[in-house]
Amino acid sequence: MSGAYGGEPSHVTLSGVVRNYEGPPVVYALGPIDLEIRRGEFFSVVGPSGCGKSTLLDVLCGLVRPTSGSVHFEGKELHGQVPEGVGVVFQEDSSMRWLTVRQNVAFGLRTSNLPETEKAERVEHAIRFMGLVQFADHYPAQLSGGMRQRVCIARTLVLRPRLILLDEPFGALDQQTRLLMGDELLRLWRETGATVLLITHALDEAAMLSDRVGVMSARPGCFIDMVETGWPRERDSRIVSHPSFGTLTARLWSSLREESLKTMGRVA
Repeated sequence: MSGAYGGEPSHVTLSGVVRNYEGPPVVYALGPIDLEIRRGEFFSVVGPSGCGKSTLLDVLCGLVRPTSGSVHFEGKELHGQVPEGVGVVFQEDSSMRWLTVRQNVAFGLRTSNLPETEKAERVEHAIRFMGLVQFADHYPAQLSGGMRQRVCIARTLVLRPRLILLDEPFGALDQQTRLLMGDELLRLWRETGATVLLITHALDEAAMLSDRVGVMSARPGCFIDMVETGWPRERDSRIVSHPSFGTLTARLWSSLREESLKTMGRVA
C-alpha cells in the first residue's frame, strides 16, 4: 500500500475511523480520522486532555475496534486484537515489583515459541541496549523512574516490534530525564528501523523527537494540523537549540490553544 506522504509506503493506515462509547449519554470520543504513517517514520500526536489520543492508540494497536472505519497495519485490517509486530508501552509504570529487571524483560517472551537460547539472547541484548546491564538483577523498587521505564521499553523491545506505540511513556519524569530518555528513544528508533507513534502532552517533546506531529482537536478528536519538522534522522536533544525549534513549538501551540480552551469550557 502506497501513501501520499513523501512517496514512502504506508505502514499504518486509518480510513474514516470513528470511535464512540455507548451511553447514556453516548460519548463521541474520536474521529472521523484519515491518517497514513509511513514505514520507519517517527510520528507524534498532541492534543488537549480528553481529546481521544489514548483511544486512538488503543484503536491502532487493535485493543479497541473502531465504531466505523478501518485500520490497516502492513496492509492487513485489524479486527480487535493486537497483531504480531506491534509493541506498546503505556504511561503507567508496568514493571512487576516482584521480578528482577532480567525477569521483567523476559516476561515479554513468556508466550513465545522461540527456542530458549534465542529468548535468552534477546533478553540480554535488550538489557544491554537500554543500558541496564549493571541493574539486571535489581528489583524495580531499587531503580529510578527513568530506569523503570527503560525496563518497560526493553520488555517491548525483546518482541522485535515493527511498530512501537508509546502512550506518554515519560509523563511522570522530570524535564531533564525526559530529554535524556528522548535521546534513548531516538537511538532505539534509528537502530531498530521501527515505525514509532508517540502520544504526548509535551509540545517540546513532540517537536524534538518527531518527523511529523499531528495536532488533534477537542473531542471528538480529529487532526486539525500536520507539522513536518524537517529534522535529520541523526538527531538528539541538542536539537532544542536549533533556531527552528521555537518556531515549531509555537506553531503547535497556536494550533492547540483554542482546542485546549474548548476543553476548559472557554472560548479563545
